[in-house]
Amino acid sequence: MSGPTKTMAALTGAALVLTTTYTVALGSSGWLWFGLVVLVVATIGMAAADSSIPAAPPRRRPPGRPGTTQP
Repeated sequence: MSGPTKTMAALTGAALVLTTTYTVALGSSGWLWFGLVVLVVATIGMAAADSSIPAAPPRRRPPGRPGTTQP
């Protein structure tokens, strides 16, 4: 996972904790849970897109014979 995907996952986890705390303390709010579900789906989509990016091709060596240095 890349940096932005890890950040999104951490924010989603924090939103889950805050939404659960709010629900326990003040009662359930459907809009909060709906927003959390949207955030979870977006995070899953981001992680799926991040994992489908192929790795960069290997770098080509400069021309020349192996074991020799170029000036």
